[in-house]
Amino acid sequence: MTTASAAAAAYWEPLWAQGRRYRKVDPAENHFLEGHLGRRRDRPALDLGCGDGSLTRSLTQLGYSSTGIDCSPSAIALAADQHDEPGRAPVWMCMDITTDDLNILPDPAYAVITCRLVYRWISDKAAFLDRVRHLLAPGGTFWVVTEIAGRRSPTDPLQHLGITPSQAEILTAGWSTVRTADLDVLRCYALRP
Repeated sequence: MTTASAAAAAYWEPLWAQGRRYRKVDPAENHFLEGHLGRRRDRPALDLGCGDGSLTRSLTQLGYSSTGIDCSPSAIALAADQHDEPGRAPVWMCMDITTDDLNILPDPAYAVITCRLVYRWISDKAAFLDRVRHLLAPGGTFWVVTEIAGRRSPTDPLQHLGITPSQAEILTAGWSTVRTADLDVLRCYALRP
């Protein structure tokens, strides 16, 4: 395990440690995930910003050999504390995907990399996407779930959480295949090189 960057951990750690929880992966989102990724036997998957591990576990249930990373030690502890099937437990690592050494990850390349409700918070999106492309195996899929700006009512206190059209353009530029599916305020992206 490595130490996550101080800035990211300073923001997220108190939220997780104080009991903050985020939108769970629901059956509709799992359906989109399985429809775009399919079931894979033991191919490596990496969940960026895994939080409590719900998406990482969904990948494991689809047959992937999953690793969940998060910059918050409390989030990783929460994820690791849940009971998994014997022999099918994900790997949990406390690290910051934007700054830490990628060579410490258990696999050199991943068939699937997921990023759920994290992309909006990345300050240097282009550098982040370069790191993802470096880790994505040939023919792999980058699965992003993010909120889209303008989908909440103007009076909703969470209205500011969506990504802008220009941030969506940065996300989708340079991929040979871009598929999307909408789920209320969220958009799921399946991106392939």
